[in-house]
Amino acid sequence: MARKQYTADEIRDIVKQENVQFLRLMFTDINGIIKNVEVPISQLDKVLNNKITMDGSSIDGFVRIEESDMLLFPDLDTWMIFPWGSEHGKVARLICSVHMTDGTPFAGDPRNNLARVIEKMKADGFSSFNIGPEPEFFLFKLDDNGRPTTTLNDKGSYFDLAPLDLGENCRRDIVLELEKMGFEVEASHHEVAPGQHEVDFKYANALEAADNIQTFKLVVKTIARKHGLYATFMPKPLHGINGSGMHMNMSLFKGKDNAFFDAEGEDQLSATALHFLAGLLDHARALTAINNPIVNSYKRLVPGFEAPVYIAWSGKNRSPLIRVPSGRGVSTRLEMRSVDPSANPYLSIAAMLTAGLDGIEEKLQPEEAVDRNIYRMAQSERLANHIQDLPSTLHNALKYLETDEVVQSALGDHLYHSFLDSKNVEWAAYRQQVSEWEREQYLELY
Repeated sequence: MARKQYTADEIRDIVKQENVQFLRLMFTDINGIIKNVEVPISQLDKVLNNKITMDGSSIDGFVRIEESDMLLFPDLDTWMIFPWGSEHGKVARLICSVHMTDGTPFAGDPRNNLARVIEKMKADGFSSFNIGPEPEFFLFKLDDNGRPTTTLNDKGSYFDLAPLDLGENCRRDIVLELEKMGFEVEASHHEVAPGQHEVDFKYANALEAADNIQTFKLVVKTIARKHGLYATFMPKPLHGINGSGMHMNMSLFKGKDNAFFDAEGEDQLSATALHFLAGLLDHARALTAINNPIVNSYKRLVPGFEAPVYIAWSGKNRSPLIRVPSGRGVSTRLEMRSVDPSANPYLSIAAMLTAGLDGIEEKLQPEEAVDRNIYRMAQSERLANHIQDLPSTLHNALKYLETDEVVQSALGDHLYHSFLDSKNVEWAAYRQQVSEWEREQYLELY
């Protein structure tokens, strides 16, 4: 999806030509939740002059009430008219960065933070960090009151067709709407679990890719509702079937050259690629807190359901944490398979980029590739091959984050402490709950 560049005057002209009546100013909170301020088109000049204010104290992880006023600075290149809901005039959106009232970028805005990390990357001599995401989601039926149930809308499996895949029409409409909005959709299909789907769209530079992921989620949820379904990006909504991942394909570029490719290197991977890979592996446990940020994430990261649970890499099999897909030349990339769609894409991409750059700076070398099915290896074999486990709970992942200054630096001081505080509260609330499983196991036994 090549992002078009717009000027303020071009946007004013489009508004008149297309009968745009409302503007949705979107930004993202620390938990990756899309927030928005909707204004009538009469406020267009105010929007374009960065004069729209919002209350930062009401947004999780932003600021205290005594310093609440903040400004929304729209990125004009994110201008997009939604292809639905035009009965009262069309609705357009602009993705915004959050700024303080003196105009300085707010350090607690995840989008600003990713832009900061990208500048660090450029200072290290790279021009772009490309991300190709593979987000998965489930479609559930709604009840008579329009609330989501846990009843799946089909019994299909991987690459199944209708009539088993009853979500096919919904998925097709999602693809059509995305294409109207400028996405280049590369593939869409039913995933392994019943009711589970995947839509893959073309890679983009880091900031644009994070914006695309947030836009994608909004489109999927909106179109699902039009089909009487509820789309969820919860990593593991149901026991006993695969959870949803969001594999991240990544590559560093210097101009038009893929810095991960070396025609003369082993397996045609450059020293830069191996250093970057080693950085991801070295910081994998702390990265897990960012890439798998909710309690439910760790119900997906268990053996037997295709999600990675071991810190290793391979070019041939899909059981390790990081896979090197077969494409070479400009397509040379690393695939991080642990990330799930509950992750805040701005934080996740910033953290992985920082970890990889640390590997390059420190000239880290990865362990040997593991080309066997790790799930079938005994623990002693894994230890002999220096294969460690990913954290098994959010609590454990946060402990690793607290000891990893490199990943902390990827968030910056404000976001790191806000994230840690928010997640410790989440873990404390979860561990105090008594589940139905516990009552079934222990109530009569003890």
